[in-house]
Amino acid sequence: MKGTSTGQGTSRKPGGSRKPSSSRRPSDSRRQGDSHRQGTSRKPGRPRTASTPRGPDSARVQGTSRRPSRRAVAVFAGVCLVVAALVVTAVTTLGHRTTETDVASVDGHPVTRDELLFHMRRLAPTVQNELRNKYRLTGTVDWNAKAGDRTALQRLETRALDEIRQDKTTLILAKEQGLVDSVDHADFLAELAQENESRAKAVAEGRTVYGVARFSPEEYYTHRLTELTTGLRKRLAAGADAPLRVTDAEVRRAFEADRDDWSASATTYEYAQLVVPVPVGASSDHAARLQRRVAAAGSLADVADREPGARLTHGTYKGSGSGGLNTHDRDLMAVLGTLAPGRISAPVKGTGQITYYELDSRSVDEDKAFADYARRIRQSLVEEKFDQYLQRRVDNGDIDVNTSAVDAINAEDVQQ
Repeated sequence: MKGTSTGQGTSRKPGGSRKPSSSRRPSDSRRQGDSHRQGTSRKPGRPRTASTPRGPDSARVQGTSRRPSRRAVAVFAGVCLVVAALVVTAVTTLGHRTTETDVASVDGHPVTRDELLFHMRRLAPTVQNELRNKYRLTGTVDWNAKAGDRTALQRLETRALDEIRQDKTTLILAKEQGLVDSVDHADFLAELAQENESRAKAVAEGRTVYGVARFSPEEYYTHRLTELTTGLRKRLAAGADAPLRVTDAEVRRAFEADRDDWSASATTYEYAQLVVPVPVGASSDHAARLQRRVAAAGSLADVADREPGARLTHGTYKGSGSGGLNTHDRDLMAVLGTLAPGRISAPVKGTGQITYYELDSRSVDEDKAFADYARRIRQSLVEEKFDQYLQRRVDNGDIDVNTSAVDAINAEDVQQ
């Protein structure tokens, strides 16, 4: 810098050190302060002395570091955006892919090897029976043998993965509705252990325990899934905008579509009953000859006077539905429910006697029938809607299978 004036060296080579005044052309303002020409310039890194006045141009003399160009800043920002996008894509992709320790994932939720084996062992007896029936297999099913175009083990794996996809989707729905905290198999096993511990403690203390004293994993899995499904149906059917909501109009349409089935509890039957004793030592064709006489008569009243010992009675039966019926009522409903008014039933053979029924009339109190069955109809419609809703979630969901991990499972693993 020695001997350099303000008006010299305005250009700089690439990579050269920046001289104090090289970035500005000489100007009148620059010439006014001669003190800036003498002893005020400093090399890069030289500290400013306390006595050096800070004039208008001294700031340019002070800093020797270069600001990044706009182009460099733009390039750097672009690189950062690309890297960020790649990171987000990788995280999103990995969130829906299996890891080395998993055999699959359902909507991003991992399916472990132990979970798949649990379902395979649970389904093994069912799949064995299906294979025996379909392919006429006998004896113990060889999992490594072909059953059609695939081995029995491959069919079991496929069946287990299908069940996992369905059940895991149910669990995901339950988590979304706040019914469970986790959908992972390990947490299910932890919950099972906690439940069994609680039941064992209750038994030890002499308290009432409903159901089994201790759940097996398979029992608790079924129990838990059933409870969650029931809870989901209630939760998703409540509210005006609920996906499973059933309107009164839908209930009425369902009732009208199957009026006879839903009207059993409100149906009144007027009928005649003819009991004809079978004589001791009657011929083998006695029943057939009696049947021909009944058919020819057209009504039980016409037959009653002609058959020795026959008893004709009349009765009224008010249906009470299928629940809570005793044996006689069930048998009576099985006969009367199939008859049209004026028709005679087929012979009902008993010990030492043959009975015939003739339906005189049948009346239905539809208002009572609808009131009796509306709740049951509504529940059946909710169940139908839930099945459809769940299937749509399954169909629109994502399952990713680690085929190499699944293929590594052998028959011995299932039989343990």
